[in-house]
Amino acid sequence: MPPPTPPTGEPKRRRLLALPAVCPCEGIAPAPLLASLLSLAADLASRGAGDAGAFPVLRRGVRQAVRIAGLLLAFLEEIQDATVALALPAPAVLGLTELHVAMQKLRFLLTDCARRGARLWVLVNAGLAASELRAVLGSVAASLDALPKGVVDASVEAGELARLVSEQAWRVPVRPDAGDERAARTVRSILEQFKSGVSPDAEDARRVLKHIGVRTWSECSEEIAFLEDELRTRMDGAGDDSCSDAVLINSLIAFLVYCRVVLFDQIDVNPKADAAARPARCPDWIRPDALQCPITLDLMTDPVTVSTGQTYDRASITRWIKAGCRTCPVTGERLHTTDVVPNAALRGIIERMLLSNGVSLPDASSSGHRHGALGNTPAPFGRAAAGAARLAVTYIVAQLSTGSTEERRKATSEARKLCKHSVFYRACLVEANAVPWLLCLLSSTDASVQENAVASLLNLSKHPGGRTALFEAGGVGLVVDMINVGARAEARQNAAAVLFYLSSGPEQAEEIGRIPESIPTLVQLIRDGAHRGRKNAMVSLYGLLQCASNHGKAVAAGAVAALAAVLVVDLDDLAGDAVALLARLAEHPVGAQAVLARPGLVARVVEALATSASRSGKDHCVALLVSLCRHGGEKVVALLGRMPGLMASLYTLVADGSPQTCKRARALLNMIHRHYEMGDAPAAAAPASEAGERVVRVL
Repeated sequence: MPPPTPPTGEPKRRRLLALPAVCPCEGIAPAPLLASLLSLAADLASRGAGDAGAFPVLRRGVRQAVRIAGLLLAFLEEIQDATVALALPAPAVLGLTELHVAMQKLRFLLTDCARRGARLWVLVNAGLAASELRAVLGSVAASLDALPKGVVDASVEAGELARLVSEQAWRVPVRPDAGDERAARTVRSILEQFKSGVSPDAEDARRVLKHIGVRTWSECSEEIAFLEDELRTRMDGAGDDSCSDAVLINSLIAFLVYCRVVLFDQIDVNPKADAAARPARCPDWIRPDALQCPITLDLMTDPVTVSTGQTYDRASITRWIKAGCRTCPVTGERLHTTDVVPNAALRGIIERMLLSNGVSLPDASSSGHRHGALGNTPAPFGRAAAGAARLAVTYIVAQLSTGSTEERRKATSEARKLCKHSVFYRACLVEANAVPWLLCLLSSTDASVQENAVASLLNLSKHPGGRTALFEAGGVGLVVDMINVGARAEARQNAAAVLFYLSSGPEQAEEIGRIPESIPTLVQLIRDGAHRGRKNAMVSLYGLLQCASNHGKAVAAGAVAALAAVLVVDLDDLAGDAVALLARLAEHPVGAQAVLARPGLVARVVEALATSASRSGKDHCVALLVSLCRHGGEKVVALLGRMPGLMASLYTLVADGSPQTCKRARALLNMIHRHYEMGDAPAAAAPASEAGERVVRVL
């Protein structure tokens, strides 16, 4: 029987300008139906009482719809006051049911037209929105016309209101305003200029943003975030119009990115001055710990649900599964499948909570799940998007090279944001020669400029062209210096991660190892850094050990002692990384000798083999012990054979371990059995190395 499908939390998000409605249940009593209609009408009538700029598109049509809703509210109140609700005939209930459906659609439509972040999308679809509004108002009029005369004429006022609502709903002219059409034409003209690689007139772009009420950098970012989410929704639907929609949405995203880069001089996190200082608060009806990943206890940014129904952050549960664990961390139940399902409901709650406090939620694309968006493809959908992206990047590089400190602060922030998830923007920045200028800014006295420059280089180092540009510009030494002298801890940690991507092959690892300070700097960060810095330093050092000549340099820099200290503290995933590094070091005699010479280290590795819940961690422990036996000789084998619990752990791995771990465990068992079968006589034993003699004395 197939495993149960994990719950998703809620259906897929409603597409903008899609107007689903739930028909009241058959046989509904008149009283609750009328009460629901009154609530709907009151909500719609109140839409015009707020900010005059709440509806930047279809202003005239929306005002007419809100006025009609107000008249409809008065009509419904007259019906209720006439006390006919308890004796409404069946045709009246049917007519009110149809009216209820039409009013639901009207509420969806007005909500979409007023939605923050969706204003540009509503503008370019103003014709569709006007058509939908005409149809909905027609449905309202038809529903009223279908009501029995006895209901409509329940009072003189009710009759007059019904006729007035019907007449206005049928005759109201609903079409895009002249300003809407002018702004939409300007957007289409700008997109055509992007296709030709021509920068549009900044005033034209400003007029468009002013028309839709986008006045700040953060509001522009809000529009971009909405369009990216809308694109994911449409691509998930996989309809026939998905491709054409993707081209248009990507073009609009690129247009907004260009506007954000070029038109806004300052980055505002939130229009409210105190928002940045205010921590994100959880809604009162949600327990705060429900938004935390049970593994890391951090706020989830990409929540997914596993087959047991528990929700975790995608990155955390992915690491858990890749480590060989096949049980649910919370319940301990065995996972029937490693597939995970996005928890859209929880993500929506977290996103709204953060946005209300001036913080943006990282894109799900950071986990590689953006479907067809500009950011996750080496080439964008559409020439307009490509042209806009290149023009925005050209502007950023110009600011990096000749801008003031404030301009460079914004330019580095934009570069960091654009290349974080976008393969295409990384390629554009590399082609625009951004790498040398970012390297120059590593020496900036402005901590924000320096931090953003390092983070940008980290993202660009993930691109092959970016790695080449870093080497050609002589930037490796500057990155190494940044690990030591970075103004902020995050800058130092990111600099360490850059070395990991730069050491993509043995030749690159050898070149980095030639810099005298590179390996000692990483070892120092492993010894003294914060959690993230130590982890980045370990994975970078692991990459450098692809080159055999770097093993001796790592040992000389004290890598074994630093890694042994991590194992003693036993910091979960850091301990696993430390064992992996020790196993890599022990592949060469100089590393094996250093491990064997460290007091108590071998015993700690054997203990980790028995207690680790990670399959990969167990594999690294066995690999390390096999290398120690190979380089340490028979006395090391004898020592391992006398260690309590090792044999039981090895037999367990032979039975239940992965194929590679099973093979290594069997090899180690054979070495130990062969040693004892041959006896301990010196003549029968193979000559032990100097390291083997030393480990016997130490342990």
